[in-house]
Amino acid sequence: MRCFTVLGPSQSGKTTLAKALGGLEGGGSETSFSDRLTLRTFNYIGETWGALDVAGGTDNLGAAGHALAASDSVVLCVSPEPDSASQAAPYLRLIEESGVPCYLFINRMDLAEGRVRDTVAALQSYANHTIVLRQVPMRDGDHVTGSIDLISERAWEYQEHKPSSLIEIPAELRDREQEARSELLEHMADFDDDLLEQLIEDKIPAPENVFALVSNMHQQNAFIAAYLGSAEHGNGIFRLMKSLRHESSGPGDIAERLELDDSATAIGVYADNRKHVGKSLLVRDLKGGLAHGVTLGGDTIGALNGVDGKPVDRLEAGGLGVAVKADHLDPGKGYSETESMNLPGWTGGHAPGFHRILTPDSDRDDARLSGALAKYAAIDPGMTVSHDEDTGHLVVNLQGPMHMRRLKEKLTEDFDIGVSDHKIGGSYRETISRKVEKHYRHRKQSGGAGQFADIVFTLRPTSRGEGYCFDEVVKGGAVPRNYIPSVEHGAEESLAKGPLGFKVVDVGVTLTDGKHHSVDSSDYAFKMAASMGMREALKEAGPVLLQPIDQVDVHVPSTYTGQLVALVSSLKGQVLGFDPHPTSKGWDIFRALLPAPMLDELFQSLGGLTHGTAWVESKFDHYEEIHGKEAERIQAERAEATA
Repeated sequence: MRCFTVLGPSQSGKTTLAKALGGLEGGGSETSFSDRLTLRTFNYIGETWGALDVAGGTDNLGAAGHALAASDSVVLCVSPEPDSASQAAPYLRLIEESGVPCYLFINRMDLAEGRVRDTVAALQSYANHTIVLRQVPMRDGDHVTGSIDLISERAWEYQEHKPSSLIEIPAELRDREQEARSELLEHMADFDDDLLEQLIEDKIPAPENVFALVSNMHQQNAFIAAYLGSAEHGNGIFRLMKSLRHESSGPGDIAERLELDDSATAIGVYADNRKHVGKSLLVRDLKGGLAHGVTLGGDTIGALNGVDGKPVDRLEAGGLGVAVKADHLDPGKGYSETESMNLPGWTGGHAPGFHRILTPDSDRDDARLSGALAKYAAIDPGMTVSHDEDTGHLVVNLQGPMHMRRLKEKLTEDFDIGVSDHKIGGSYRETISRKVEKHYRHRKQSGGAGQFADIVFTLRPTSRGEGYCFDEVVKGGAVPRNYIPSVEHGAEESLAKGPLGFKVVDVGVTLTDGKHHSVDSSDYAFKMAASMGMREALKEAGPVLLQPIDQVDVHVPSTYTGQLVALVSSLKGQVLGFDPHPTSKGWDIFRALLPAPMLDELFQSLGGLTHGTAWVESKFDHYEEIHGKEAERIQAERAEATA
């Protein structure tokens, strides 16, 4: 079986293209593994093919990465409008990182108003490989009626849902065709000395030799060839499929591309947990021979079905199947008979930047929810699970709102767990603004042995980020050495909740003096004295609210970078600057400091500002003082939440 992935921005006609390719000879089948991935299997000129159609949207780049890892080639479907090129940027970036040979299909040419060369130039700004036209359009006024193949130099007139008709190249297009063909051949000559020599000597290379060279260059991923057509009308589909058949390689190159050793026999493509079925994994067999009961990844496959759900005896080389009752297998992994192998980082998509607290609608589902999320995190490349530092609630880290909706639907369908999601409040802290000296005596007498501890200490602010520190300068045994650790622990425990309701940070305590009683003093008494004394001292030391500041790195197409300055400023952030991405052409890394509570608004605003192409990586940087009405509002919300 030959296998390719079909990618493209939302509304680019990608799914229509996948259906058109699969229906060229009729009789194909379609299997939806979820709303993220659909597999279309079909026959074309005596060969079996599989097309992995990954849903558009950057939420699905993780699934796209896993599909690319198991594919021989990729078809990128894009709009013909040059202004839409930036929407294809995330897919071009992923394809470039993957090293998978790419066929570019400029779709909806029947609606194109601009020049194809402008579209290619706009796309080229995001591609390291040179994009070369394999065809040029023929027009009747503003309407595209066909295309000219630049290798065979034949003109094909489109027919609605039929193979194109061969016609003479229009005289008025001869010069344009020759210009485009020369550009194609000149680029190819960079990879072939014989062709270069022929061009220098003004010899016309034989078409069959050029076709063979194109095939070799595609398999070596030397360039990106651009094709034209309209999937909706069936235009240009045969030419694209013929190129895939003649120029793409089989599964034999996959292990080397993924830097796996020769023992690799399969790739995990996509997994799902289904009610009453459990975990199932779409796998691609690289060498042939996967079957029910064989060992893969160090354990046996419980059952192996075809993509149609029916049991199969054995997969052919390159074949796709569904492993059932094989919980040890995960997507995004390579497998030999005895072990699993990690795939390159690009296969997993970008780090999740959409964070939500998730709570079950029923308290009795709390433990079940934790287990269900763990199962989904193991199979979902764009999802991780953590805990909120302040509340202890489960936090899901996802790719975006659509990802959140999909997760909630799966939890309801597969586990009967209803959930609600909530924004994460900032992990606020508090500190003090001035130094105070405190004398505190703890004394209690209630029959029997009493409690007595007398301490004198200094509470002071420390440098931001220093945390809590304790020392002592007690002289003359006023506080016996064995009680000093209890004072330290008591003081530290009091920092869990300060006068403003938040954890206290960046303070130092120095024990300077005290008294003890030979009978009534104890570790407990000195610990209580330190704890109660610290609570009073914190109120007297000018408590100040601190908000967390994160460093954010926004990966953004360069065309949108300038707009981020105003956005970050509106969110009370500080712009640090931006640099071109070191390896991804046409991308910048925009750096800023931003209050952590504003991250959610940044994420939401980026979607509209960059048409869903940018994403955010964030990490805690430091705490910063916050005053006035904003501080009062946060304190009031905290008091209400803990009442």
